[in-house]
Amino acid sequence: MTRVALVSALPLLLAADWPQHLGPNRDGHSAETGLLRAWAKDGPARLWTRDVGAGWAGPAVVGDRLILFHRVGDEEVVEALDAANGKSMWKSAYRTRYVDDFNFDNGPRATPLVADGNVFTLGADGDLRAWDFQTGKARWARNVNKDYRVGKGFFGAAASPMLAGGKLLVNVGGKGASVVAFDPAAGKELWKAGDDEVSYSSPVLAKIDGEELAVFFTREGLLAVSPDKGEVKYTHPWRPRLNASVNAATPLVVNNRVYLSTSYGTGAIVLELAKGKVEEVWKGDHSLSNHYNTPVIVKGHLYGIDGRQEGGQARLRCVEWDTGKVKWTQDGFGCAGLIHADGLVIACVENGDVVLFEPSPESYKELARSTVLGTPVRALPALSGGRLYVRDGKSLVALEVGKK
Repeated sequence: MTRVALVSALPLLLAADWPQHLGPNRDGHSAETGLLRAWAKDGPARLWTRDVGAGWAGPAVVGDRLILFHRVGDEEVVEALDAANGKSMWKSAYRTRYVDDFNFDNGPRATPLVADGNVFTLGADGDLRAWDFQTGKARWARNVNKDYRVGKGFFGAAASPMLAGGKLLVNVGGKGASVVAFDPAAGKELWKAGDDEVSYSSPVLAKIDGEELAVFFTREGLLAVSPDKGEVKYTHPWRPRLNASVNAATPLVVNNRVYLSTSYGTGAIVLELAKGKVEEVWKGDHSLSNHYNTPVIVKGHLYGIDGRQEGGQARLRCVEWDTGKVKWTQDGFGCAGLIHADGLVIACVENGDVVLFEPSPESYKELARSTVLGTPVRALPALSGGRLYVRDGKSLVALEVGKK
């Protein structure tokens, strides 16, 4: 199995839904079939394009609507669009004072979560909010940075919330509150656990050694907790020595093994978790050092971006899951959000390209490539109903990637 089971955490969803960070199972995999194996030089057919505000938050898609989370002026805006034509169905907003210290982007970073009739958002300044999915009516709001005395960090709050065991889990990063569970109906704190500082990595839910756990990659490393009471079950340090660094890629879990990866001379590690003990399977900076983007696992192999984003050095790699052995490298590929579906991998590259390739450990097999956006592209893509939704800092585009 290469999927992280989230059945208990999500409402009843269609197979085509993309309700949260990295899709239905928070692992970049989609169950969609019937995808195109090639497209014209100018790319898949554009169904619609619309202007958007600032931000790196990817879209979420459930049913007939797409949830867009972006910044317009001095407001963070949550908007429901008709997924078929891009027209606005409802819009809600609140004021934000977030200013990026590096002048990269002032918009929200965390992909919205759609669950149990709600939309949950986490803004760049730590504004955690719940909205009615049908109407956009605000249900509750709180600022986790203020509530738990958390600084803004290098790039603001960016970890997407997760629903697990009827609780909304957030990597907050406060003292005694590394992870906090909130009541999704009212926003009240239910429990808090850990002392690790916040990272930019979003959590996953997985069954490990027979127990369902919420797995976080914090600023310090692995933190796996029970969703019901917040009991810390496993920890393991894994972070760069350099302070000016980030942990951003989402953990991947296969059976009892957890994959974590960062950059800055540290690289990846695979850990075996069982009976309260942690064993290192392989580690190092020689295999797959993920700066921001999360790889996908296909038939025992990792396909992901190796190397720092700066300077155009990021490259695509195929790495053997069991050993960390590099099978091939495609230099100069660039950072990219990856989706695996129907035996294919779709890569949305930072330079605005959308690339289609066949995942094979034998060699890199590119099937199609087209420039569809401006640069930089930092938001994760979404795949739903044969449509690929991609955005940069100015436009959101819907592409027809399924066979008609």
